Parts: sequence; structure tokens; C-alpha cells
Amino acid sequence: MNYLLTLMFDGTSYHGWQRQENGITVQQKLEDAVSELFCTDVSVTGCSRTDAGVHARCFKANFHSDVERQMNTVISGLNFYLPNDICVTACEIVPDAFNARFSCESKEYHYVFYDSSVRNPFLINKAVHVKHDLDADMMNNEAKDFIGTHDFSSFCAAGAAVRSNVRTVKSAGVFRDNEKVVFYVEADGFLYNMVRIMAGTLLYIDEKKLDRGSIPAIIQSSNRLCAGKTMPPEGLYLNKVVFKRSAFDGN
Repeated sequence: MNYLLTLMFDGTSYHGWQRQENGITVQQKLEDAVSELFCTDVSVTGCSRTDAGVHARCFKANFHSDVERQMNTVISGLNFYLPNDICVTACEIVPDAFNARFSCESKEYHYVFYDSSVRNPFLINKAVHVKHDLDADMMNNEAKDFIGTHDFSSFCAAGAAVRSNVRTVKSAGVFRDNEKVVFYVEADGFLYNMVRIMAGTLLYIDEKKLDRGSIPAIIQSSNRLCAGKTMPPEGLYLNKVVFKRSAFDGN
């Protein structure tokens, strides 16, 4: 049976999703919990390789097991074994060929700022503090220039090993939620640190370190030095995952 999990996690204490030898990761904690519940070693496939300190409101992961469990039992059992900063919210059976990574059609990330003259202790490690008032409407207009199919080399950190830097951004924008200012972007894939550099570019435009209307030229340049800074990981959230419809038909 192929189990698909939906989970949320606070990434503050973890070295990202992917299991590694030099730090505790979300994958490690989830695999340990699944193995405890199913009484055998289990490998779990995640939809995204989130970096250290990055959070998820909707993360998808799947695993195969010959052991049959009721969905409610899987949810409650895994949450019993998981630490308090990781929570499984849903479970379903999917076709054997389904893969949380390769069956993915698009993902949406949020990057969260908050603007305040003083820091908010309840937002530490949950959002990035900006001391001046952000112009959310202006940033929203600027973010629309990310939409489309482009070579996003200017928004990729050094050291990424991918065949192509071309990605299709389906939607992007900025909205205000009280003192929070949220940049959202949905795409068919993301380059290394792409969302954090996009967010940094919008911040630079707000701070007049980059000109308004400069994003198309930055994209065209394919030069990382033309874009804004890479924002810290604690403001980044995986917010939504969309799978191909064909992934659920068993073909």
C-alpha cells in the first residue's frame, strides 16, 4: 500500500527536510515515527527539499508498506511518536506509482515579513522583522513581473546542480495581514533559494535599493548579482502542493 501523508512542521529546530548525517531533519523524525508504527524500517519520499529553518503548513510525503492500517490510526499513531513541532494532519491511500516528489505539478511558498518599530517576540523564527513600513500594494504590483516562464538564474544561489534554470511561475503577489506582509509565489518548480531571493529583491525595491519595474531586467540579465539579497529561512513556508491529476488514476 502507498500511504500519502499531509503534515505541518516548524522547521526551526531542523536541518531541513532531507535526512543527513550532520543534523536532525524532518525526514529523519518522520521515518523514525513511521518505522515505529509499522514495526519495520520505512523510507519516506517528500515533495520538497526544504532548507534548515524553513517551515511547512502543507507538506506531502509518501511511503510504501505491506502493513494495512486505518487512516485515523496512522494519523494518531504517527503524532504519538512525532515531536510537538511536527504534526500529521491527513493520510490517504494512493496508487503504487504515486511519488510525492515526481507527481508534483506545482508548489506555493509564502515568505512572511512583519513591519514594526519594535520586534515581536511571538514572531521570532516565524517571520522576518523590518523596522520601516512596507508598501504592500507596491510590492504586489512588482511581484507580478515574476509571473511567466523565464530563466530564473538571477534568483538562484551558487552551487545549485540542475539541468535548467527555466521555471514557470503561475502566480505571485504580496498581501498585508495586519502587521505581516506576505509574498506568495506558485510555480512548477523552484531553484535553490529562489523564493528567498525573490523576497529579498522585493524588499530592496521597497527600500529603493533597486528601481521599481526592474524585475524584468533582472530576470533578463541571468546575473545573481543584479537581484536582491537572500532572505533568512525563518520567513519561508511551504503553503500548498498541487499534484498532477493523472497521479491518482493508477496509470
